[in-house]
Amino acid sequence: MSPSRHVVILSGGLDSTTCMALAARDGGRPPLALCFDYGQSHRIELEHAAKVASHYGAERLVVDIDARAWGGSALTDASVDIPQSTGSPDSGQPDPLDIPVTYVPARNIIFLAVALGVAEARDADAVYLGVNALDYSGYPDCRPAFVDAFRAVAAVGQKRALAGRPVGIRTPLIDLTKPQIVRLALDLGAPVELTWSCYRPGPVPCQACDACQLRARGFADAGVSDPALTTP
Repeated sequence: MSPSRHVVILSGGLDSTTCMALAARDGGRPPLALCFDYGQSHRIELEHAAKVASHYGAERLVVDIDARAWGGSALTDASVDIPQSTGSPDSGQPDPLDIPVTYVPARNIIFLAVALGVAEARDADAVYLGVNALDYSGYPDCRPAFVDAFRAVAAVGQKRALAGRPVGIRTPLIDLTKPQIVRLALDLGAPVELTWSCYRPGPVPCQACDACQLRARGFADAGVSDPALTTP
């Protein structure tokens, strides 16, 4: 099998699955699906990521990183409650200085570092990351400044970069609203019905946490029903 041209950091959620669809379209062959088992409360997302990867015939690599070792997040510390959404029902825009307890310290720093290593080892051209800076929870590691800083690191810290072939970091959703992401996913034929966004462990989405609320608003504003809630 030819090596994947692209590595996608795949959580099994709507955004990363949309990135899988884009990478599969742009790469000409299945991307590599890079998943992380980091001790998250919603570990069920790994099952959904496996289904998405299978849909695209993609190799799946699961990396174990136990973020419970340092905690600091409701997603990795069972003693911290996962809050219901506090955002306005009319907007997904958070206060930029108000970081939710669902933020996982260093998560995307670690994910991107590993993804760049995997991409370089596999001679892949780019890493896809489904971060979004419009309709999002306010995490600092989802913002354009973070991505730009990591691109600068990759440009000087990899063997490929020294040879003039740096691994690209692609964030195709960063300037899209959630309704735009929903429409893009559906236009690409992404398996939205297989995705999982909820911060809780299931077996069905709670529809009350921030991730569920952002997703619900996205589908509502796009004027379509959520296949993940209507597909048996």
